[in-house]
Amino acid sequence: MIKKIFHRTRRIIAKTWLKLNRQITVIGITGSYGKTNTARAIVQVLSEKFKTIQTDLNLDTNYNLPITLLKIRPWQQKVVLEYGVDHLGEMDFHLNLVKPQIAVLTGINPTHTDEEHLGSMANIIKEKKKLLLSLPKNGLAILNGDDPLVRPMAQSLQAKVVFYGTDQKKCDFWAEKIKVSFKGTTFLLGYKDKKATIKTGLIGHHFVQDCLAAVAVGFHQNLNLQQIKNGLKKLKPLLGRLSIEKGPLGSILLNDSLRANPASTLAGLQTLADLPTKSRRVAVLGEMGELGDSAEIEHQKIGQKVAELPIDFFVGVGPLQKLATQQALVSGLKKEQVFWAKDVLGATMVLKKILKKGDLFYLKGSRLKHMERILLALQGKKVNCKVNSCHFYSQCSQCSYLI
Repeated sequence: MIKKIFHRTRRIIAKTWLKLNRQITVIGITGSYGKTNTARAIVQVLSEKFKTIQTDLNLDTNYNLPITLLKIRPWQQKVVLEYGVDHLGEMDFHLNLVKPQIAVLTGINPTHTDEEHLGSMANIIKEKKKLLLSLPKNGLAILNGDDPLVRPMAQSLQAKVVFYGTDQKKCDFWAEKIKVSFKGTTFLLGYKDKKATIKTGLIGHHFVQDCLAAVAVGFHQNLNLQQIKNGLKKLKPLLGRLSIEKGPLGSILLNDSLRANPASTLAGLQTLADLPTKSRRVAVLGEMGELGDSAEIEHQKIGQKVAELPIDFFVGVGPLQKLATQQALVSGLKKEQVFWAKDVLGATMVLKKILKKGDLFYLKGSRLKHMERILLALQGKKVNCKVNSCHFYSQCSQCSYLI
């Protein structure tokens, strides 16, 4: 009860404080995926010209928004906020506190479609669209033009709309000639009748979308091309979100173990395939949660994707990933390439047998699955925890239950 009263009071103070800081432009970001790195890209770009702050990366949106608003100071000019929603009516709750002048919708996929959360794709679209509908007439909606579920939303908006994506004919800002390396990603930016080469430290084809959203915000806020390029070049991967690290047993680790949904998993697998290497590619995938009735089909799609890519070994971890491994076999992978483990300890035993020095090792999983336990076990640390879904948000290396 005391905590609820404190939070309500903090929201009231934050709302009042925002009204006093009229110099602030609010940029809001929502979507089923890509929110955090899109926010980071926008912040890096805007920071080339303006004093800019953003929501904390590790807090729930309900607490994050008021806490961030209370950090605003009179000399700051821009605030970038993530509007995460996983329940009906949650976007209304956020918008009651703060409405943006600029809104970015990164894309829609079946995340949080289980009965405990949003329940359906229709509800996801309904909640995400509320952010766009909250924009003033002189506001700006920046939409992923490659997403067929996002494009139609533009028809009912009073604000100006711009699209970004890979289709020059349908987008105001587009990317082509995308190249992925261990040092980052480069692409050719197109807008109006101009083109420019953009470089970013983020590793992966899909991160180009995040950069394009930042480009759109940057130009709208009167930054020049060089300022935008400088900001995007400074972006580096977050730990556990497609970061390149020294892996166990002499491998090269592509660590993507912090989040897992269908879009990010498919994108991560594509990145594994895109990285230039003569070594073997090993994909270790944990389950994707909160998918409701679409859980089985979405995991089967992952298995199909693995089989289509130049991946040498596939290790699925958890009951739902068994469907992915079965689909991978049906789709063409050989039996000696595919393994299934009930839990992280089982996956560790498999990897001890197949992982070799120089292998490119992709590790994917949601925060609740704590796939980093595999890394600890392969490093020789004692790991006895077999919990399949853990609600502790701390790192496993700091957990007293690990041993």
